[in-house]
Amino acid sequence: MSAKKTGLDALLTPEESVLVLIDHQPFQFAGLNSHEPTMVVNNAVGLAKTGKAFGIPTILTTVMEERGGNLIQGLQDVFPGQKPINRTLINTWEDGRVVDAVRATGRKKLIIAGLWTEICVAMPAIQALDDDYAVYVVTDACGGVSVEAHDMAVRRMVQAGVVPMTWVAVQAELQRDWAREATIPALVEIAAQHQGGTGVAFAWETQLLNTPATTA
Repeated sequence: MSAKKTGLDALLTPEESVLVLIDHQPFQFAGLNSHEPTMVVNNAVGLAKTGKAFGIPTILTTVMEERGGNLIQGLQDVFPGQKPINRTLINTWEDGRVVDAVRATGRKKLIIAGLWTEICVAMPAIQALDDDYAVYVVTDACGGVSVEAHDMAVRRMVQAGVVPMTWVAVQAELQRDWAREATIPALVEIAAQHQGGTGVAFAWETQLLNTPATTA
């Protein structure tokens, strides 16, 4: 199924979502040319921390990690006790262990990010639509072998019914209301670590608020 395009039900909620992070491994990063690699690392880790902050089930998966390398340490550190599902199949959605893990959550909004966009993200995203999932791809936590490869993959997925998003947009949609105070401390920490100028500005504001006023 395609995600609903309008109305409140078109937005993500923590209760309906499951996150799948695909093949953020050294070999894939070595061939990444659509984005600056450290930015994709930053965004993928920020997305993972966001999922954890909201209690969203997160599935980690790698392909041929004995050759392509282990999951990058920044992601593994978010889920230190979780072993990624290591596949031989290029298409994650053809691996029954991954599909079973998603189904076990009982959730129907599937958030995906991974490398490379045109292969290991596009294939499962398009297939999962036909299995009655609404699929959201976090494009700035993905990357391809070229700008064209990434862009064509996003266009192809959109035509199929996938919703493209950025990781900070995912975070804002999950939070939805600043009166939901339980997740704010985690979001502040994530912003400081991963949101660039926003994190710098927040640190400055905190400094100003904690600096005693001086008298002339």
